[in-house]
Amino acid sequence: MRCAFVSCNGKENGDGERDLDERDRMWQRLGEENAARPFHLLFQGGDQLYADEILHSHPELRRWEDLPTSRKGTVAFTEAMRQAARLYLAGRYLALMAQPAIAGLVACVPSLMMWDDHDIIDGWGSHPAKLLDSPVGRGIFQVSREMFLLFQQGCRPDEAPSLALDRTGRSFSLGAHYPGLSVIAPDLRSERRPDRVMDETGWAAHEAALAAAPDGNHRMILSSVPVLGPRLSVVEAALDLVPRAQQYEDDLRDQWQSRAHRAEWQRFLAGLEREMVERASPVTVVSGEIHLATRAEMRLKDGQVLHQLVASGIAHPRPSKAYAIALGLLAKLGDAPLPGRRIRLKALPGRRGVYTAERNYLVLAREGGRWSAAWELEDGGRTPAMAI
Repeated sequence: MRCAFVSCNGKENGDGERDLDERDRMWQRLGEENAARPFHLLFQGGDQLYADEILHSHPELRRWEDLPTSRKGTVAFTEAMRQAARLYLAGRYLALMAQPAIAGLVACVPSLMMWDDHDIIDGWGSHPAKLLDSPVGRGIFQVSREMFLLFQQGCRPDEAPSLALDRTGRSFSLGAHYPGLSVIAPDLRSERRPDRVMDETGWAAHEAALAAAPDGNHRMILSSVPVLGPRLSVVEAALDLVPRAQQYEDDLRDQWQSRAHRAEWQRFLAGLEREMVERASPVTVVSGEIHLATRAEMRLKDGQVLHQLVASGIAHPRPSKAYAIALGLLAKLGDAPLPGRRIRLKALPGRRGVYTAERNYLVLAREGGRWSAAWELEDGGRTPAMAI
């Protein structure tokens, strides 16, 4: 069995004006690989499009974007704004799906998709409540939700996706179970607030997906945001001392490792550990979001290793090498959210730095009942495969 994982399909501004040969270079490579050795599933792990320019689709949305947070609630979300936002998002989805390198692949390989912030707007859920609960904020979320359901889940806005465990539509956490493989994708955006990742509806859906996985099935956990990562509490504490650091605090709260989410992070990790230790079922976490490739390990109480694989992004421009080096230094701090289970970030197979600043995608393969993972890097090519 062969599966591919992609994330971060775009960039924040001007994505629709990019040269497609450059933009979709990794999509083209993925399509060529599929033609040579077909994939059975394509996992799309968040930011399937960058919808941030939805706020430029109407003059009043631009005005709202420029208002201070304290005044966000003073602007009504009018029908004209709603229609402009719907037209913009539908147009972006249709344009993306018609791009030759993408269209050919998604037409012949079934996709499992879960959204992340840029499928709505950058940082959705981690912003202050006055933005999230404003009429425009809620309106933008509802339009984004409608288009996510239509284009990524194939259903109407009044329906719940067929694989979603919560039938009320509050959470889109999904579970799909195949012989020897269970794919579980928690919805980390629908219920997100500055002080939570999921509410109890989302947690119930995620834990039901885990419970439904047959014993022994390899659990592939599609967490749009990496579950194993560097210690961020030190950075958050430092930002407390910096005036006007709100933007960076919002970015940090997007991560599981934020001090605001530590209890939920521990709950999530403890659940994965139970699957491995008590149900004797292997677990691998696959994520995107950070525009870099990396991996991490956490050794559990019985000696097993929980693997975190990060592949990001397939179309987002690569960040600077200096950014990757800085994150690598932060990774040296380490963390142990569960007592005695230290997280260790590691370089990709055959690479030196902890983080690789190249566009990439991930290939997951099962042969003889054993799974392996390898990254395809824009310049570096295929990494050696590692057992997971």
